Amino acid sequence: MNLKKRLTTEEKALLINLTPDIYGSFAEIGAGQEVAANFFNAGGSSGTIAYTLSAYDMKVSDSIYGECSRYVCEDRLKQMLDKEYQTLLETLPEKNKTARFFAFADTVESLNYHKTNQGHGWVGLKFQLQNNAEPNELILHVKMHDTSHHAQREALGILGVNLIHAAYNHNKSIDDFLEALAYRLPRDRMEIDMLNISGPDFENVDNRIIALKLVKNGLTDATMFNIAGQVLQPSTALYKKNILLMRGRFRPATKVHFDMISNGLELYKQEPDVTEDKIQVLFELTLKDLTADGKISVTDFIDRAELLCSMGYTVMISNYLKHYKMIEYLSDITRGYKIGIVLGIYNLKTIFDEKYYDTLKGGLLEAFGRGFGRNIKMYVYPALKSNGDIYNIESFELPNHLTGLLDFMNKSGKIQAIENYNKNLLNIISDDVLAKIKSGDDSWVNDVPEEVMKAIKFFELFGYKKTELIGDK
Repeated sequence: MNLKKRLTTEEKALLINLTPDIYGSFAEIGAGQEVAANFFNAGGSSGTIAYTLSAYDMKVSDSIYGECSRYVCEDRLKQMLDKEYQTLLETLPEKNKTARFFAFADTVESLNYHKTNQGHGWVGLKFQLQNNAEPNELILHVKMHDTSHHAQREALGILGVNLIHAAYNHNKSIDDFLEALAYRLPRDRMEIDMLNISGPDFENVDNRIIALKLVKNGLTDATMFNIAGQVLQPSTALYKKNILLMRGRFRPATKVHFDMISNGLELYKQEPDVTEDKIQVLFELTLKDLTADGKISVTDFIDRAELLCSMGYTVMISNYLKHYKMIEYLSDITRGYKIGIVLGIYNLKTIFDEKYYDTLKGGLLEAFGRGFGRNIKMYVYPALKSNGDIYNIESFELPNHLTGLLDFMNKSGKIQAIENYNKNLLNIISDDVLAKIKSGDDSWVNDVPEEVMKAIKFFELFGYKKTELIGDK
């Protein structure tokens, strides 16, 4: 992107209006017609806007788009995009021979009069880059942090103009597109925590990389994607879910990791306030765990994502280095549902390390109150000491002034030892497995599940290289 010339919102809208072959519609529900208004105010909008629509009454909205259980959700947004784009095609078939159509839509819950809600919304664009071509689709979710209704509406208007302008002018590079999308929208105003791009012009786009870049570029602190590689909006995907979380590097995921999660899951299912059909297992990678030599390796990230998804797991990427911040974030989403955390004994030692909380005025006690004081439980997996002894909760030692806190965590049911573990796996260390893969030492295959082994070999992950057998050509 040319950083020397920054277009204002009005200039972007005018540029679109003066592009003769860009033509479309606007459907906005919930916060007004802020996006369309920017194009009207810029001038020359008659060459761009076929019509605008704002269906505020739920019955009117249902009569246009069909019934929907929730009105500010991805399903409703997709109904809106499909309906309005199809209307353009059916109503203006001749126009599409010379124009590239678009349908913009948003369904938004802005700040209410009493300021008791979190402003958020779903925003989308269905658009052609060539005449008569199949359309592309952009779907995103935003959280609005401005403290007034007027400011949130203004931010939404800026976002909509940025989205349409970037879709047509910055579609060759994901980094350029994201920069253009967030222009004039600092993080304290608006957070973009989900973005999916699809369509014939974006077949080579990997939405998992988009998820990584959303966090890396500071547009959000956490996002996630499923086994199909689709980016998910956390609040929606985890709505009314009991979450079992495992944090780690998974470089690569080994038999130890899956022994940890499977045993942790069995214990989690036994919790009286956990409903099995509401459990969501998450494997989480933090940016720190994705960093090598100060840089994030996209290839390395995709390698890890491929492995975890091949095992059927949902992956979360976050900027939350500290455990209590991750728990705090998830607790705000689950709102009373239980959160389970599977971790190794050395991670537990870190959690009780007072130096870990130097940035908090209240130190360790503040962190425990903000995170571990909630409806959470930690399932602790043992480790093997260098002398061959088992290091577990029973042999866990703390300074005298912290033993009372550990006792409280135990007696209040916030910590439980994983006892049904496979002792034969405790000598497996991910860094050693990675070193074996890179050096060509085939013994690494004994340290990972069969599915992981097959994926590493097939996709040549983590530097694995296939070797030709004698006689092969």
